[in-house]
Order: sequence, then C-alpha cells, then structure tokens
Amino acid sequence: METTFIGNQSIITEFVLLGFSELPDQHFLFFIFLTIVYLSTILGNMLIIVAVVSSPGLHTPMYFFLANLSLLEILYTSTVAPKMLAGFLRKEAISLASCLLQFFIFGSLVTTECFLLAIMAYDRYLAICYPLHYSLLMGSKHCVGLVVAAWLSGFAVGSPIITLMAQLKFCDSNHINHFYCDFMPVVELACSDSQVLQATTFFLSVICITIPFGLILTSYARILVAVLKVPTGTGRRKAFSTCSSHLAVVSTFYGTLIVMYIAPSAVHSKLLSKVFALLYTVVTPIFNPVIYTLRNKEVHEVLKKLLCNKQYDNSS
Repeated sequence: METTFIGNQSIITEFVLLGFSELPDQHFLFFIFLTIVYLSTILGNMLIIVAVVSSPGLHTPMYFFLANLSLLEILYTSTVAPKMLAGFLRKEAISLASCLLQFFIFGSLVTTECFLLAIMAYDRYLAICYPLHYSLLMGSKHCVGLVVAAWLSGFAVGSPIITLMAQLKFCDSNHINHFYCDFMPVVELACSDSQVLQATTFFLSVICITIPFGLILTSYARILVAVLKVPTGTGRRKAFSTCSSHLAVVSTFYGTLIVMYIAPSAVHSKLLSKVFALLYTVVTPIFNPVIYTLRNKEVHEVLKKLLCNKQYDNSS
C-alpha cells in the first residue's frame, strides 16, 4: 500500500480493487464469460460504425446518432472492462490519480450517453410525427451540433464532481469494494468531509438522468399518439418497429442508472450493487449491436454486403 505522510497522518495514494471477492470460486468463469462479452461488444459496435461510415444509404441522422452511440459504448466499456477482467486473475492495484481519472472518463461518457439517447428519441419523434419537415428540422449541421453538445455537456458535468473528489483525503482503508472506481465505493473510504461532494453529485445525477429520461418518455408518448392515428396495421407495425430497439436499450440503461445513482438505498447488498453496475458497464453495451443488427434490415443488409465483399476479395 502506497502512502504519503503529512505530519503524523498517513495519506493513501493507491487503492486495491476487490472486484467480486464474494465469489472467489467463480472468478475464472466470470473472466471467460465477460471477456467474450467485452470482445463481442467491441467487435459488434465497430461493425456498426464501419457499416454507417462505408454505406451512403446509412448517411442519415438516425444512423449518425447510432454510430456515435456505438463509439461511446466502445469507449466507456473499455474504461472499466480491462481492469475488471484483470481483477478476476489477481488483485488489481490502482493509483489515486488513475482511479479519479477512470471515474471522470467513465462518468463523463455515461452522462454523454444519457444526452445522446434523448437526442435519438427526439430524432424518432420528428421522423414519425413530422415526416414532411424532418429533413429540414434534422439537417446535417443540426445533427452535428446536437452530438457535439452532448459530448461537451457530458464532460462539463463531470468536471465539478472530479474537482471536489480530488480534494478528498484517504487515510484508513485502501480497499475499494468494487470492480472499478465508482463514486460511492471511493467516497466511502474518504476520511475528510464529503457532504458537499455527495450533494453536488446527487443534484447533477438527478438532472442528467431524469431530464433526458423525461424527454425520452415524452417523445415516445407523442409517437404513440401519432401511431395510433395511423389507419393501417402495417403502418403501425412499421412505426413501432423503428422505435422498439431504442426503447429496449433505454429501459435497461436508465433503469440501472436510476437504481445506482438516484435511489442507491434500494440496493441493500454490495454484491447486488456490483451486479447492477455490471449491467450498465459491460452487458448493456452489447445490446446496441445485437438489437440494431438483428432488428434492423438496413444495417443487416449493409453488413452482409461488407462480409460478402471481404470474402470475394480474399478469394480473388
């Protein structure tokens, strides 16, 4: 354990991530399973990005947002997964600076995804409720502006939180009972006052989770009203189909975030808390390529063409 002495007090400068220490006999199985999930997440989301970039037919607002979502999920799962996987094989040490950096990057990327999912719901609302004005309302400059705003806002929200966290002193235990540097497991180890930090984080979490989630629910409520006015069953099915994938991702993502950051008292077990965290850090990111490629014919066709062209090039 690395410590720095200030007067008679030792200040911790390195932590140990305990990971799933409650289940030592299952560590190897966890390692194999989550390694497969992580690599599948990277591959699946990379395929979506390649498909969108390489196919002119997918150069539309919906797929532009989808490619950004895939990039986000590659980045934020890669912020957590390598350390987590290594922790199944041995105890993982992490410096205080690296721990804070991991939390800042991960938290900022997750916040960015909250905003991006709301933008995607707004895009579907405009496409279904205002089809004649859609191309004007969601032009290329508008799309780029919304995505840039989401990225900048995500990191802007994380800045005051990490600034306050950097002022904490750690002088007792250096064992983080989690598989990454999440907020509460780190703050619980602080021996300095963290009330301002916790109040600030709660306030920003409520804003960044509930407002985008509220916008998403509002968008889909209006979509539902518009779809119910469609006279034919086929038209209704087509409209619902364009939104069902997005709703599946949103439900899992926001559900786990609300439990973890707005109502953490609902989770009474440290192990259950880690399972919830596993859902939005590693499991949810794989839903994006699975849902969008299996349920979306356009992406399916583009990926088929890419694979066929690759096979043709290798054979010729």
